[in-house]
Amino acid sequence: MYLLLAAHPHGAALQQVTQAGDPHPNNPEPRLVSAGELAAVVRQLEHRPQGGPPRWIWHRTQDWYPALLASGVDLDRCYDLSLCANILAYSQFTAHTEYAHNAEKITLDDPQQPPRLLQPPPPPAEQGALFDDLGHRAAPRHTVQELRTEYAAQQTALASVSPGENRRNRLQLLLAAESASAMIAAEMQHVGVPWREDLHEQILADYLGPRPPLGHRPAKLEALNTELRRLLDSPALNPDSPQELMRALHRNGIEVKSTRQWELKESSHPAIEPLLAYKKLSRLHTANGWAWLDAWVNNGRFQPEYVVGGVVSGRWASRGGGALQIPRQIRGAVHADPGHKLIVADASQLEPRVLVALAQDSTMAEAARDKDLYAGIAAQGFGGDRAKAKVALLGAIYGATTGESGRLMPQLARTYPRAVGFVEQAARDGEAGGTVTTRLGRSSPPPSERWFQSQQSATAEEQRRADSIARSRGRFTRNFVVQGSAADWAACWLAELRRRLRAMRTDGSVHAELVFFLHDEVMVHAPEAGVEECIRAIEDAANAAKELLFGPIPVEFPVSVAVVDSYDHAK
Repeated sequence: MYLLLAAHPHGAALQQVTQAGDPHPNNPEPRLVSAGELAAVVRQLEHRPQGGPPRWIWHRTQDWYPALLASGVDLDRCYDLSLCANILAYSQFTAHTEYAHNAEKITLDDPQQPPRLLQPPPPPAEQGALFDDLGHRAAPRHTVQELRTEYAAQQTALASVSPGENRRNRLQLLLAAESASAMIAAEMQHVGVPWREDLHEQILADYLGPRPPLGHRPAKLEALNTELRRLLDSPALNPDSPQELMRALHRNGIEVKSTRQWELKESSHPAIEPLLAYKKLSRLHTANGWAWLDAWVNNGRFQPEYVVGGVVSGRWASRGGGALQIPRQIRGAVHADPGHKLIVADASQLEPRVLVALAQDSTMAEAARDKDLYAGIAAQGFGGDRAKAKVALLGAIYGATTGESGRLMPQLARTYPRAVGFVEQAARDGEAGGTVTTRLGRSSPPPSERWFQSQQSATAEEQRRADSIARSRGRFTRNFVVQGSAADWAACWLAELRRRLRAMRTDGSVHAELVFFLHDEVMVHAPEAGVEECIRAIEDAANAAKELLFGPIPVEFPVSVAVVDSYDHAK
């Protein structure tokens, strides 16, 4: 069953539709439900005795699912129109469709055109913004008719994708995995990361001293500030002011252009050591100090909002709280509840292994078999020097063509021509203004108009600048296709793991929950008695993700697992 869920002045409207998006012939009219009745109605539909749970179709998962979770209703599956719209609008798999052609010019405000739910975000002005948060505008309220029209348009676009190379199935898998990710994000926000406030307080006290009065520096920061003022002969120095700090450094003959750590370390002045210590502790105090603890941790849980697809490559972002940047200093506060364990698992060397699979490089696949990938590459082509092998391979993925990485690249290319050739072709496509596409069908944003203008050079100086800008875009597309395909794999891993954990809860064997995700790492909070079953679920989900993306290929995607009481012991 496919059920549209839309906002209505009196609560919500539900409409059953076919898979193609037409009104269902047996139940063609929308059903109005009051806000107070919605949770009970959704629960009843989710647990209907025949036919299994419906697939909920809505504008944004975040508009509905958090409130349903708060009412004790969790759902099996959904279709997130906003996330799917952004994929279909840009994917090269759908570039020939009317949906993609109209994506940037049809709006809900145009009465002459059929309504389109969500415009894709404009191409970034700077094409190197692979890791930037795309940002999300506030969602307007859409009627059930508008949602149905949008869903039907998306299904028409999907149906028109060529079945060759399994493209249609791959793109359909991406839309399902992205929608599942949206549900997982809402569920993780609802459950929260287990967090011991007393341990966090103790960590802060150890590093910074006792909790200071509001507006005052902690004792250890104040002591370092006093020392800096003495060593720099600046009695009123505020080291938190970059301008004041730079002036004080220059007055003392420390000729630096910035206060970055690597540049400060080049000076032997006695103020450098306490300054670096101050900056480190100040970051902790500002980013995860007492104010952060008071704002973000409640009832033993850290509950940030995750933004699925918040990065152009498909990686997640977060909104508030720095969920994707839990520093090592405070990981000891991430602590399992009594009788529980944290199972922290990460996909080892995910992006390099994804490159092996994308390029179908059998020689590199053999290097990765039953061993550390970098060690295998080192044994085959770098005289056993693992460090050199790692620098060379990461340089190929990220486009580092100078220094040590550039020097090692020829050897890597001779040993693994398919893998290196794959990323080199992606770079050339980007340099020429083209786009690249991940394994499941997410394509890189097209170049901006400003980018095209930059390539129209007349003088030698303009040509040099144009070449530099083109190479920058080449580095972007080179990494996009690998990082984005790794994000495809991670989305499938998450969705498969969620399905397995839900099955374990349903049959009453283990009540374990996904509580954290970061690119290639998951954290499951599980009862001690269910740890082994959860580990099997994590590993089986990783194998399933590989099969979904690439089929039965001779490339391994191993998962490293740590079972710990606190996050700081995981690595």
